[in-house]
Amino acid sequence: MSATSSSPSLISFSTVVTRLRTAGCVFAEDEARLIVSAAQVPAEIDGMVDRRAAGLPLEHVLGWAEFRGLRISVDAGVFVPRRRTEFLVERAAAVARAGAVVVDLCCGSGALGAALVAALGGRAEWYAADIDPAAVRCARRNVEPAGGAVFEGDLYEPLPAALRGRVDVLLANVPYVPTEEVGLLPPEARVHEARVALDGGADGLDVLRRVTAGAPGWLAPGGSLLFETSERQASRALDIVAGDGLVPRVEVCEEREATVVIGTLGRERD
Repeated sequence: MSATSSSPSLISFSTVVTRLRTAGCVFAEDEARLIVSAAQVPAEIDGMVDRRAAGLPLEHVLGWAEFRGLRISVDAGVFVPRRRTEFLVERAAAVARAGAVVVDLCCGSGALGAALVAALGGRAEWYAADIDPAAVRCARRNVEPAGGAVFEGDLYEPLPAALRGRVDVLLANVPYVPTEEVGLLPPEARVHEARVALDGGADGLDVLRRVTAGAPGWLAPGGSLLFETSERQASRALDIVAGDGLVPRVEVCEEREATVVIGTLGRERD
């Protein structure tokens, strides 16, 4: 889409680019096109540019994020799905099957589950949960129209009990930033996203420990838990997964700097 076709005038587009560049936006022209095309009326553009220049994530300004070709609604304060996390969805799609029972824990906007179910051609039984009410409200707009269900609560607690022992793919985009490092994150994250979506405790693995401890009771035989972590945490994460009775492995995408740990439940329960 050209600048002139998506903006009220070439001057207004150029002004938007200049203001974004002045604010330090590296991809000012691309962001300007998105902002101008998203504005319902020209008067909205100034406010959107002001919010972006003040440091609000572009996705919060637009109200949506692109994730694996999907347009995911993202409200202010809700965790923005990262492009590197597309690798996690790709790994999940590789172990899933059509008709799978999918659970998306710490779902945020619901982007991971939405992308996985789309990769399965919409053929999945799909549930999502998050402890953050704002994330749950957002996820319901992304999940429920596609046939999924969203629950509010702490990890497994709000899920239907009938799911125990039936989950084929358990996605868990757990927070994994150590508490003392949250303050080092870019302002777009630490100021504008919920801390509960970022802070993983003293070593960054507290939430993961709770997820892996409960996973064997919810996974179907042969089912898999998948989560993202950092490269330096991967070895410890593998130990945690193995200690809770799952068969662990790690997969890495160097291009996206993504590290995914997969824990699979044996096909025969003890």
